[in-house]
Formats: sequence, structure tokens, C-alpha cells
Amino acid sequence: MDDHSRRMVLKAGAATTLLAMAGQPVKAQPASDGSNLPFSPPPSASVAGPTLQESTHKRRPEPNHLPKDAPNILIIMLDDVGYGVPDTFGGPIHTPTFTRILNHGIGYNAFHTTSICSPTRAALLTGRNHHRVGSGTIAERAVDWDGYTGVIPRTSATIAKVLGAYGYNTAAFGKWHNTPATDTTAMGPFTLWPTGEGIGFDYFYGFLAGETSQWEPRLVENLNPVEPPRDEKYHLSEDLANKAISWLHKHRAYTPNKPFLMYWAPGAGHGPHHIFKEWADKYKGKFDDGWDILRERTFKRQKELGLIPSDAKLTRRADTMAAWDSIPEAERPFQRRLMEVFAGYVEHVDAQAGKVIDELEQLGIRENTLVFYIFGDNGSSAEGQQGSISELLAQNNIANTIEQQIAALNDLGGLDALGGPKVDNMYHAGWAWAGNTPFQHTKLVASHFGGTRNPMAISWPARIKADKSLRQQFHHINDIAPTLYEILGIAPPKIVDGFPQDPIDGTSIVYTFTDAAAPTHKRTQYFENNASRGIYQDGWYAGTFGPFIPWDTPGSTARVKNWDANKDVWELYDLRTDFSQANDLAAKNPAKVAELKKLFLTEAKNNKVFPVGAGLWLRTHPEDRIKTPYTSWVFDATTTRMPEFTAPGIGRESNHVIVEAELGENASGVLYALGGASGGLTLFMDKGELVYEYNMMIIERTSVRATGKLAAGRHRIEVGTTIENPGAAATVVLSVDGKEVARAVVKRTVPVAFTASESFDVGIDLGSPVSLDYFDRRPFKFDGKIEKVVVKMT
Repeated sequence: MDDHSRRMVLKAGAATTLLAMAGQPVKAQPASDGSNLPFSPPPSASVAGPTLQESTHKRRPEPNHLPKDAPNILIIMLDDVGYGVPDTFGGPIHTPTFTRILNHGIGYNAFHTTSICSPTRAALLTGRNHHRVGSGTIAERAVDWDGYTGVIPRTSATIAKVLGAYGYNTAAFGKWHNTPATDTTAMGPFTLWPTGEGIGFDYFYGFLAGETSQWEPRLVENLNPVEPPRDEKYHLSEDLANKAISWLHKHRAYTPNKPFLMYWAPGAGHGPHHIFKEWADKYKGKFDDGWDILRERTFKRQKELGLIPSDAKLTRRADTMAAWDSIPEAERPFQRRLMEVFAGYVEHVDAQAGKVIDELEQLGIRENTLVFYIFGDNGSSAEGQQGSISELLAQNNIANTIEQQIAALNDLGGLDALGGPKVDNMYHAGWAWAGNTPFQHTKLVASHFGGTRNPMAISWPARIKADKSLRQQFHHINDIAPTLYEILGIAPPKIVDGFPQDPIDGTSIVYTFTDAAAPTHKRTQYFENNASRGIYQDGWYAGTFGPFIPWDTPGSTARVKNWDANKDVWELYDLRTDFSQANDLAAKNPAKVAELKKLFLTEAKNNKVFPVGAGLWLRTHPEDRIKTPYTSWVFDATTTRMPEFTAPGIGRESNHVIVEAELGENASGVLYALGGASGGLTLFMDKGELVYEYNMMIIERTSVRATGKLAAGRHRIEVGTTIENPGAAATVVLSVDGKEVARAVVKRTVPVAFTASESFDVGIDLGSPVSLDYFDRRPFKFDGKIEKVVVKMT
């Protein structure tokens, strides 16, 4: 059988090898082979005659499609943390829970992701390559080529769907980021929400977008919006741990005879980097030497701990990335504190993962729980660019200086405000580069391991002997699903819910559980993101960086516009002797480069990667972004939690808004708001005065108050906004009852989006507040009556 066929089909007889190998009894295959899911219900065991006297009654047996002692499964996956972050792998950040899983199991130092959020998660959940399941880019950047739609097809069932059909209870917690951005309103459709029929989890608690505030997250529980408590002690990572623990108790109470699958994927350490000051303070002074020295220290520890080969080389910094020595002395305290905050944030989330592990032990189920702890869905993120107090500044290509940011930060309380609710801070790209030691580059780079290689540890006390050793076989995030299927004796179904299924692309890693030195079973794996791409085959790796520089988004604009894929320069590495991709052999072996480039094109065609670089399309064609088809709306006070990607673009395009409201004496509260503390706009009443504010990503604020108070009674309030083109200045005119009352000029506007997960709200400002004027009064609910809000894009 060739490699492709072997990956697509896990024979039922071989699928139970792990249980048999461990000397455990193996349950025979169920009568139905599971090729067509869901299973048909068993027939009645009763016999019906014409009358009750002629009938017999017997309860049908509960179907059991799983092997005896099927394990509970816990998949922990952190966000935006690279190979050189945890002290478990030689990094500077204390991660005792990750170390605990490694010490009680086995680790992997050649495990890979896709270099970006949504695609990695889609590959994990389905066992397929990310383009095959429509996830060649993140949900918000989806475009209409098959590999980039942001829609996981029903032809690629998730592990939740398959294991649920076999009898598992399933739950997901934390970041989702695999639902189309336009499907995330209260009207759905809900098919591709975590609990939707297209995904299959029984329960979900978390956020749908790619990121959210850790202090005031935009949460949903199943299909219902949830507002977190306004409590200074609240943090999302802690909430996710507590909710997971609560779910475990319910599972034990209601269905103790069933195994569970839990997918625990918190938002940390993705931006914004939010954490309690005392956690950040643990790292005071630990990064004073800067990222270049940090990288050298991490590399030394990695060798001392045997985490990388003794002959591995430390790769060089890209010419386009700043050296620490180039950072002005006056800016260094800002840059250091950003890293201290990130470090505390990551240590804190690892501690929350530890609470979940502790609960498994207290419930007496840790022994037969298979834990995957995947340290990151990609490498550490350079999206903070030069360091930022509002991380979407870079994604919007908004020019700014560190001096501007520090000045704005000083108005918020100085360095102590970093990590708090008034900012959405992200560290300098140099810290991300250090977090990916010893590899080149960062998140969003698919050609080099700085974007794609993440540590992993697996623990299963009942079946895997803990030897603390590292497995060095080359594996990928799409290998998790087939690993679970092999352990459970599940042949990947051919049909699910009537949909013929796509082939499984991943390769089971079960063979590595008992043999650390076994040859790698995975022969081939391609990588691609934003035209950065590569191909692995039998120890060789070829790749090309592509036109996009993650740590210099503005500087990439011209490169992307002028890019010609056929002129990309490819590099070649022999991974058998070059762990860190430090020695480019392309010039010495052009024939191998040509061979692997041809193989990449074959894999790309088979996996819907074409056109290569489709993930870049919106960077040069923003008008094609995924968006609502509407140009006019009628809202009222029932309109809340409308995600920005589905809401009217009143901060980036010309528009006219009419608010018809009944005001009381000295009326106060929000009439409408879009966005949050990191950027947005708001119209509100403040003790009878009408106020408009445009929060330009914290660094610039334009606020105007109408002269005099509005009398109690019914009023027609109008806001006309003129914006000539994306990012241009805006003229804003406020009128009340047909008379102009104020006018303002916003020097520049946000061309794409204020936030990733904040919303449009009428009569209230939910989530983080747009304006500091009512920060201490949030959510600043309007105390009058809003009859309607009419929005028209002009």
C-alpha cells in the first residue's frame, strides 16, 4: 500500500494495536462498521403482537461502539506561542503544567502547525490539510477560492462529530475562529458554530473571533451571548478553566459511563496581552538585555537540556527585523514592559491549564485521560510590529511612532496601564522572534519553522510509559485526528450525515508512543500561508519566504503588489543534519530544489492551494473583503453584540445615521457605539449634552460636544459622516431636530476594522468601552428610550 492510501485508511484490525499491545482486552468491531455515520439506532428488542397479551416487552440494549476503557481525551492548545517560549523547552517563561505533562509522558520537538490560527484549528479538528477544508487563511480574510472560503465542508467531519457518533460527550472551550465571520450574529446561520450540525460539539463556551479582550471578552455559551462579570478579579483564562471544571462535574453526574473529548483552547498568548499586574511583575528585569541576548540564552539552555541536537545552529535575524541595539534608550522601558506582560500572561494561562489537570486527578480519572498539550497554534506572533498599545494599528497599516504610543499611554497611567483594560497591547516583533528560538522568523511564515514548529507533550498514564524523552519524528497538526481514530479502533467514516468524506491527510503518531527512535511514518507535508510556502519529504525541506513580511505590514504593501510567484527564490535544507534550517543547500543541489518545487505544486493542486498567494488578495483588494450585503439598516435597543465584521462600517465609509429617541432630564448613556477601548466610535448623552467621539486606535481621539443641553422629550438626532476613501479624514456633522449643533474633523480613519471581536451596540456599550469619558460608568446604558436607529451608507 502506498503512503497516500495508508494515510486514508486505518484498517480496523490494526486500529486497536495500542490497546492490544498494552495487554488490554479489545472489544470486537460493532455490527456496523462505522463507515456511514451516524449509526442507525438498534432495533427494538420487544415483540409486538396484535394485543398486549400477545406481545412481549424488553428494553433494547444501549449501543456501544467503543473499545473497553476508551480514554477520555483532553486537547490543550495555546495561541501564538513559539518553540522557545516555555521553560519546558528552554525558554524564559515558567510553564510548570506543560513540564508536568512532559514529565508524566512524552514530548515532541519536530511537531508542526500551519503558521496561522484558523487553518491550524481546522486541520486539528478534521485531520485534513487546511486548504482541503477551506481554511487557507483566517475566517476574516476569507475569499472565494475553494481553499480559502473559511467554510469547513461537511465532507470533512470533525473529531467532535465522529467521536460523538461513537458515544463520546464533547465540549470545546476558548477560542474558536472557524466560523465564517458573517455567520456570527444572533441570526446565524449556526451550522458552523461549534455546536452546529456541521461541527458537532455538544457544548461550547468561549469566543468565536480570532481574539478578544481578556477582561471583557465577547463570549457565547452554545448559541447564547454571555456578558462576563464586571469584576476586577475576572480574567478569561480563569473563567475558561472554571467552566471546563464545571462541565467535568456535570459529565460525572449525568453520564459517568461515557468518555469525553474536551478541546481547551484559550486565547492566551494571542493579543491583546492582558494580565494582572502581579503576574507581569514576576518578570521585572528579566528581559532588560533585549531580544538578541534572550535568544542566545534560550539557545544555550535548549542545548543543555537536550531539547535540540548538540550540533544545531542558532539562525540569524532577518535584515528587516530590528536589533535590540537599534532601539532608542528612551523607548526600552516600554519594550521591556511589553515582554514582561506577555510572560506573565503565558505563565498565567499555563497555570489555568494546570487547574483542569488537577481536577482530572481529584475526580479520579486522570489515569485514563489522554492529554495532548500543544504549545501554540503557530509560532510566536510578530503582528505587534514595533510594539503597540492597540494591536490593530499594524493590521490597518496606520502609520504611527512609538513616541505617539508612549504619549497616549502616559495619558492612561503610563507603563502600569500595559496589560490592563484600557489598552490592547502587543509586544515588539523582536520578542516574538526570540520566542521562536532557534528557528528563523515568526507566525505567518510557513516556509520556516519559526512559524510552524511548536512543542507538544502527550500524557496517558494508563497506556503510555512516561520516559520524559523527546520524539523527533516529523509530524503535523493534521495527525491528531487519525491518532485518535487508531487508538479507538475507528476507521475514518466514508459518509457522515449523508456527505461522502474527503480523505484523511494526517498520519497517526501512535507508533511513536512506545518507540522514540522509530523512523518517521509521515513522508510528505506541504505548508502555505500568504504565499510563504514549503514542502517536506523524507528529511528534506524546500521553501520560499514569499512577499509578505509579518513584522513590517506597511512595508510589505509594495512587495505584495509587485510579487511574481515564479521569481521567488527557494531555499533547501537537509533536516537530517540541520535541525534549525540554518544551512541553505539550494545553490549546491539545484536538482533537489527542482524536484521538491514540483512536488509542492502537485500537493498544492491536490489540496486546493491554488492560486498560491490567495491569502494575500485582500491586502491589495480590500474592497473584496467578506462583509454584509446590506447598505441600510433599522435598529433599536434590542440590537446589541452585532460583531464589527457584520455591522455597518460607519467608521470607515461615508454614512448617515438617524436616532429617534425620547430623552429625560439630563439624559445620559450611549445611543450607539461601535468597537471598544482599542478603537471605535460612539454617540452618547452625558448629563443632557450630546457627545460624539472617534477613538483612532487610542493614539488619536476626536471628541465633540454639542453646545447646551437637550431638553427632555422626543428628538431626532442625526450624524452625517463623509469619508472620501479608506483611511482618509472624516467630516462629522451632528444635527438635532434638523439644526446643526456640532461639527468635527477626524484627521484619519480606520480603513479596515477597529477590533477583531467588539461589536455594534444600540443603547449601551457592551464589552470594552470606546470612550474614556464613561469608562468608569460602563456599559453606560442609555436612561431614555430609543425608538429606532436608521443607518444608511452613502
